[in-house]
Amino acid sequence: MDADQALRKHVVSLLQGRGAHMDFEHAIAEFPAKHINTYPPNMLYTFWHLLEHLRITQGDILEYARDPKHVSPEWPEGYWPAPDAQADELAWQATANQFRSDLQGMIDLVNDPQTDLLTPIPHGHNGHTVLREALILADHNAYHIGELGILRQIADAWPDH
Repeated sequence: MDADQALRKHVVSLLQGRGAHMDFEHAIAEFPAKHINTYPPNMLYTFWHLLEHLRITQGDILEYARDPKHVSPEWPEGYWPAPDAQADELAWQATANQFRSDLQGMIDLVNDPQTDLLTPIPHGHNGHTVLREALILADHNAYHIGELGILRQIADAWPDH
């Protein structure tokens, strides 16, 4: 395995949440429907708001990396649902499924040997590269997926073990 292949393998592993971070599937496993719209103590957003924020942000980063016509949402409002927005189980699943699809999109982009991870994205800003975007995505996901796990504990939203 050459250095390029090794780098791609490590980045994909990081995106998948392996190693030192909770992965997405574990964080949402058996999530109780009654808590989808729960505001954990001292939080300004619900569990679904957090999940939707992950989806919106990940989709934005992916499209920024691969689509020169992509327009990012306004910061910060465009990266969160409205404070009074609510979801049902179907919306929760749709958000989770889109998160999975976009995550796979970034993994596919990183794994594509035609993707130069280190050359600045032609339509990007300040020399941004696909590698930078993948690492920012992994970092953002790790932070908020871990937050989701901790908030589940605080709200007693984990299944009994």
